[in-house]
Amino acid sequence: TADDQSKDFSEEKEEAGEEQQESTHSDRLPRTKSDVCGRRINGRRLGIRRVQRNRCSFNGHFYNHKTAVFTPAFGSVTNVRVNSCMTTAQVMRVLLYKFKIENSPDEFSLYIVHTSGERHQLKPNDYPLALRVLQGPCEQVSKMFLMETDQVEEVTHDVAQYIKFELPVLQSFIAKLQEEEEREMQKLKKRYIDMQRIIKKCMRS
Repeated sequence: TADDQSKDFSEEKEEAGEEQQESTHSDRLPRTKSDVCGRRINGRRLGIRRVQRNRCSFNGHFYNHKTAVFTPAFGSVTNVRVNSCMTTAQVMRVLLYKFKIENSPDEFSLYIVHTSGERHQLKPNDYPLALRVLQGPCEQVSKMFLMETDQVEEVTHDVAQYIKFELPVLQSFIAKLQEEEEREMQKLKKRYIDMQRIIKKCMRS
C-alpha cells in the first residue's frame, strides 16, 4: 500500500543519514602514528648521538673513530708532558696519541726547524726535551715538528744559508761553484799526468 511504501522510504532515509553521520565522525577521528615510524626516528636519533660521542675536535679538525682518519693541519700546536729522560721514540708516541694518529711511529720523525731553513732530524735515542732547552726559549728561532719521514729531507746549515737568496743570486753562486769545480778537476788531472810521466821515465831507465 501507499502507507507501507512511505514507511519503507522513511526507514531508508534514516539508515542513509546514520551512515553519513558515521562517515563524517570517522573522518574527524585523529590519525594514530605508526610504531614502525617511531622506531625509525628513535633509531636515527640514537645513531646521531653515537656518532657525536665518537667524534672529537683538534684545531677545528674532526676525528672519526669509525674511519680512523685524521690528519692535523701543518703547524698545529699542542702541549704534552715529557721529561728529560724520554727518548725521541717515546715522545713521538705521546704526540701521536695526543693527535689521535693511528699510523705506525716508524712513519714519523721529530725535526728541529730553524727560521733560516735549517732542518735537523732527531735520532731515536736523542732526548728531545734536552735538545729543546739547548735551542733556547725563543720559539721564533727554532721549533720542533713532528713530520712524515719519507716526505721531509734534512737541510744542513751550509745549504740553509743560501735558501733566502733570490734566484739570480743563486744562479751566480752555482756558476762560481762550477768554475771552481772545473779548476780543481784540471789540477787533479795534471797531477796524475805528471805522476804517470815520472813512472814511465823510471821504467825506461
